[in-house]
Amino acid sequence: MQDKAAYASVIKDAGDDPDITNGAEIVAAVRSAERGVRSEDSKIIIKGGEGVGTVTKPGLAIPVGEPAINPVPRRMIREAVMEAISEQRAEGKEQGDADAMRHAPCSLQVTISVPAGEGLAKKTLNHRLGIVGGISILGTTGIVRPLSEAAWTATITASFDVAKALGLTEVVISTGRTSEKAHQRKYGLPGEAYAMMGDYTEFSLRDAAKHGFSKVHLCAQWAKMIKIAMATPQTHVRHGALEAEKAADFLVKLGINIPREKAFNTSRDIFDFINSALPTRHSALSLVCEAARRYAEGLASGTPVIVNLVSYEGDILAASE
Repeated sequence: MQDKAAYASVIKDAGDDPDITNGAEIVAAVRSAERGVRSEDSKIIIKGGEGVGTVTKPGLAIPVGEPAINPVPRRMIREAVMEAISEQRAEGKEQGDADAMRHAPCSLQVTISVPAGEGLAKKTLNHRLGIVGGISILGTTGIVRPLSEAAWTATITASFDVAKALGLTEVVISTGRTSEKAHQRKYGLPGEAYAMMGDYTEFSLRDAAKHGFSKVHLCAQWAKMIKIAMATPQTHVRHGALEAEKAADFLVKLGINIPREKAFNTSRDIFDFINSALPTRHSALSLVCEAARRYAEGLASGTPVIVNLVSYEGDILAASE
């Protein structure tokens, strides 16, 4: 029995979800546990094989040195294997097969592998969380949900957990990689301080406050920044496109000289006008950053927030301080 193993594999179908692991093969190998191997809370020992990353930094749900297989997938794996063991024992009992009942394994080792995992991991931000050598096995239900809010916000929280565990007092939340890189070039904070918030502005600011950081840096390009300044908690276009007319009205109220007789098609049109036609361009952009800061600090329960507006070329144009 010690030399025997059972294998099963599945090709992940992420459906409409833009998941980097879509089409990846996930392999499970099950064999009798080696003698002397014990599990504190179960008779099922879970290992990480090829393409599954290893945790190297504190702050995650899994201790340093363990394979990056999160608690919920671990529980689901254990439950599935224990169910199979119970079925084998019940079948043996029904058939009066004492050997089947006696030899039903009571201690098994399950090794999860993702053959392409190491290469796929290079396309993720796992390295920032301290997950090296492969991808992480995540999940809460085993069901793929397109554009899952839970998956994204869980990643934000994990980033904050790592930053906190490493003793960092400031974090940087960005709407995209271009904004993040602009801040990194100018300020050079540790890589673990950076978290990609995407469109989840409200969640990120509230979660940063819960973690007790002393300062939050927020970075975004114009299209997202004007939405944040206008107190929009979720900036994805599916929650409503920003009307250029409303944006122009908002800017006029801030004291920015936007000609209301001029027709703007998009918020980008307004940005281009400010950039090219207003002699007070920098002060105008700073006013937008200040409005975004006031909204952000309200969400962050008063935690100081520094807002950075990033150009479409990837440079910081203005800030709230």
